[in-house]
Amino acid sequence: LRCLDSLPESCAVVPCLNPDGVTLGTRGNANGVDLNRNFPTEDWQAEPVKYRWHVVEPEMTIPILTGDAPGSEPETQVLIELVEKLQPDLVIALHGPLACIDDPEKSPEARWIAEETGLPVVGDVGYPTPGSFGTWCAERDLPVITWEFPAESVEQISQSQVPTLVKILSGEWPFG
Repeated sequence: LRCLDSLPESCAVVPCLNPDGVTLGTRGNANGVDLNRNFPTEDWQAEPVKYRWHVVEPEMTIPILTGDAPGSEPETQVLIELVEKLQPDLVIALHGPLACIDDPEKSPEARWIAEETGLPVVGDVGYPTPGSFGTWCAERDLPVITWEFPAESVEQISQSQVPTLVKILSGEWPFG
């Protein structure tokens, strides 16, 4: 989606890439596929992958499908098409609940978000993420910051994280 009138022209927002998962309360889409393991990357794998369920219990992992083929899911295809069309200089992907700012480059933008939110900057989330959006971006030399919200209520996130997001979207950050 192109930005609304109140957002900088150089900004695009995808409010929710996985509406099925949000509706169903699952990580996977209606096909049971983890969209963030469905991107056509060099490390994509057909076998189900495990992901860390919660930052508080890092040993607890859950297997989830990766799709019939890399990029097989319509949601993945739409995001790829959007990124290729817009050719952004930077992508900020919102996730949860690992409570960190994931940026292999530990860029100034990532450090600024971390300072604003109180979350740590990390170079990776500590486990393999084959077929992820971040890997897909990295393979295209597209900088991506994965902003992992903490495991908080919507009310808490609206106070701890959303003000920083509003600054970014309104161009009120040092990189706007």
